[in-house]
Amino acid sequence: MTKIITICGPTGIGKTGFAIALARELNGEIIGADSMQIYKYMDIGTAKPDARERQLARHHLVDFLDPADSFDAKQFTTLADQAISDIVKRGRQPVVAGGTGFYIRALLHGLFRGEPACPATLDKLNQTLEENGGPALHEQLKTCDPRAAEKIHPNDGFRIVRALEVFLTTGVPISHCRQIHDFKSNRYQSLTFGLHMDRKLLYDRINQRVDMMMAEGLLDEVENLVSQGYSLELKSMQSIGYRHMGMYIKGEVSLEEAVRLLKRDTRRYAKRQFTWFNKEKNLIWIDVKELEKAVETAKDFLNTLVLSPPQKRVIL
Repeated sequence: MTKIITICGPTGIGKTGFAIALARELNGEIIGADSMQIYKYMDIGTAKPDARERQLARHHLVDFLDPADSFDAKQFTTLADQAISDIVKRGRQPVVAGGTGFYIRALLHGLFRGEPACPATLDKLNQTLEENGGPALHEQLKTCDPRAAEKIHPNDGFRIVRALEVFLTTGVPISHCRQIHDFKSNRYQSLTFGLHMDRKLLYDRINQRVDMMMAEGLLDEVENLVSQGYSLELKSMQSIGYRHMGMYIKGEVSLEEAVRLLKRDTRRYAKRQFTWFNKEKNLIWIDVKELEKAVETAKDFLNTLVLSPPQKRVIL
């Protein structure tokens, strides 16, 4: 089974720098596991690795998708598998790094596949989506699978249709099917690091990073996207940062209030990420400053068949 190194953690903690430093020590290349850094033209708000950082270590699955295009965990897994295979064939080490927990879980353990699609049901759902939009179908999903509806954005038509398709085909909510699946299988032998730091320090870093994004031109970036024809209602434009600048552009809030909400929501997102990663199996929590320890642990892992035991879980 192919060995990979995985680095995860909350937004703003320093995953990019940590991953680059570790990859350089391991003759590695980085596979991004971030659902927003995949998009072209969205650089500032996603904290995408810049040109200098991508010269220090080669990156895959970053800056390749149009903001209007849809993308999901299945597509991520397919492309990540291809990247891992290519990296290994060239004698280098795959290093997966990002904060999108579901992408990482899908890559390491596989996705719930469900029953074969029913063409008639799928056609009807897609027609309803086209005629009435995602929010209307999302209301329908709330009635048959409220747990799934809580986790799916009303504008994410692809995932809404998939959840409704499973329920209408099997009579079983997709949330229940995924719970049974429980991601028990292993697709790779992964040494997975979860980066952490003091919560107050992290929140201070997040606030400072938002200020830096604004100074670097986040508002201009969003306005340029809108001028190019990208709707503020797109899934990509509903993400943290872009949604907040969109609220200001639409006149719903002042710029000062948009920035305040952006800081608040980013801190909340970081907390949710910690909660998610705390549930992951065989994850080794490590302070973001402990790079040397990570390098040593990774080299031991790559040279032996024994995986270091997980450290005490950290809950922020």
